[in-house]
Amino acid sequence: MASQDQDHSDHFEEKHGAVLADSHEESGSNASSYGDSNTIQRHTTKDESDATPKNNTKGKRARVSGDLRRTTSNVLAHVASRISTRTWPEPPPPPDGGVKAWTQVAMGWLVIFTTWGWVNSFGSFQTYYTSVLPQSPSTISWIGSVQIWFCLVISVFSGRLLDAGLFLPTFLVGAIIQVLGMFLMSISTQYWSLMLTQGVLTGIGAGIFFTPSLALVATYFDKRRGLAVGLATTGNSAGGIVYPVVVRQLIPTLGFAWTARVLAFINLACLSIVFSFMRPRLPPRKSGPIIDFAAFRELAYDGVVAGIFTTSMANYFSFYYIASFGRETLGLSYSTASIMVILINGAGMIFRIIPPIIADRIGPINVMFPVTLAWAIVGFCWLAVDNVPGLYVFSCFYGICSGSFQCLTATAIASITKRLDTVGTRLGMAFSISSFASLTGPPIGGAIQAANGGNFTGAQAWAASMTFIGFLCFAFVRVNIAGLNFKARC
Repeated sequence: MASQDQDHSDHFEEKHGAVLADSHEESGSNASSYGDSNTIQRHTTKDESDATPKNNTKGKRARVSGDLRRTTSNVLAHVASRISTRTWPEPPPPPDGGVKAWTQVAMGWLVIFTTWGWVNSFGSFQTYYTSVLPQSPSTISWIGSVQIWFCLVISVFSGRLLDAGLFLPTFLVGAIIQVLGMFLMSISTQYWSLMLTQGVLTGIGAGIFFTPSLALVATYFDKRRGLAVGLATTGNSAGGIVYPVVVRQLIPTLGFAWTARVLAFINLACLSIVFSFMRPRLPPRKSGPIIDFAAFRELAYDGVVAGIFTTSMANYFSFYYIASFGRETLGLSYSTASIMVILINGAGMIFRIIPPIIADRIGPINVMFPVTLAWAIVGFCWLAVDNVPGLYVFSCFYGICSGSFQCLTATAIASITKRLDTVGTRLGMAFSISSFASLTGPPIGGAIQAANGGNFTGAQAWAASMTFIGFLCFAFVRVNIAGLNFKARC
């Protein structure tokens, strides 16, 4: 009798499933979604049947009949919950080489040349603007600070666009805005117009395509990621040489307007090449937040971001004011002082390759830890510079340390990120946070200088101290990841 009741119940459940499936199909809902729900219901009903005596058959039928009254919205809500919490598959492993992968490195070089090479050359504009505009050096430095801030803060949005599979339209929009800003800069003659064109427009444009491009390069490599990103970041040093040289040579002969147009045409040509050849590798990850708040629960990520933040404050003050220091303190001419900008950018070119090679063997954090300490020591040495040869030596060593550090920031973020398809998001978050350091660093240093009657001593000590705090941050990260095991790779 129990067997007959069980068979009768199973037959009833099959009819019940068929009826509900037909109803579900007629309502335009996803049949496979209901299949998941029906399977769960079968399992639950069968368990109840095994545990309940035969005299409860009527009660079980009543429960099944009650289940028939489940609305379509309840079924869809259950299925939506399952979809929203599912785990996305791991992305395919990177090729770690090949023609296409190294082509992306070359395109990344052009991207960083036209973004950070351009940004880091502002020191030559700072010196020129100080001589032609009535504003103070601290006020003028806000143009470069705003430019960097937009370049970095937009990364929190643009980095996620790479993960979503929207690299090409993102790159196109950013390139157009940056080049447009440079052309409009050529007709700017007042402080406010330079702020809007060179500061805001070129900063926004560069910020839209910089982080997705750098993160894209990182997704093509694993064991050689440090070398690949390091090679791409040499574009920073190259741009830091080319742009100041163009400014230094053309402003006295062609004037500011045509100098700015020449620079705009250089960027237009480079970005056109990048748009033609740079392509993402990973499939789109449509879901996921713009900000990965889970990253902030990782002490290693917090420490790396804090280290980048503090060193950025000191770095951009030094890059922007090195020429002004030579002109105001040592009495150099504009053309000679501009050489300092070229040196501080160019000296680090080869050292943007050597540290990444070492990092691929022992880990990026293990390299950034001593590099930041050396950088802080060199920063304090600026206090002792009181002649032109000393300024040349300081500019070279500071550029070496800065380049050795900057070429590893993206690699460090990628090394502590478990999934490659979230590198764009996390890198954008880190750059966005550090953007506030880049925004405030040069003006704070300039304000300290002004408060000391134009003397650079206080500002120099402040910049070196911020770099040392950065060293302490990376020391914390190193201990957090590997403890006191100095042989560990991290």
